[in-house]
Amino acid sequence: MKTKKLPVKLTSYVFAFYMAGIMAMLMCLIITGVNQGLSSHYISDVLHAYKIAMPAAFICVLIVRPIVAILVKKTVHVS
Repeated sequence: MKTKKLPVKLTSYVFAFYMAGIMAMLMCLIITGVNQGLSSHYISDVLHAYKIAMPAAFICVLIVRPIVAILVKKTVHVS
């Protein structure tokens, strides 16, 4: 069975989406735990924060990714 995949030209956006989603969730888990502790409504609070953090993180990754690519190219020696 053949799976449908997105076109290669969308690679940067897919990368940004996954990176933002994972990092936003990890940061929401950590920051909510540190600030409020592990209460009975911890997961609810994390998901509320995630609704705000994920779109912001996605936009930030889209903006910062080209800058990071340039910095890596200037920093890493390719043989």
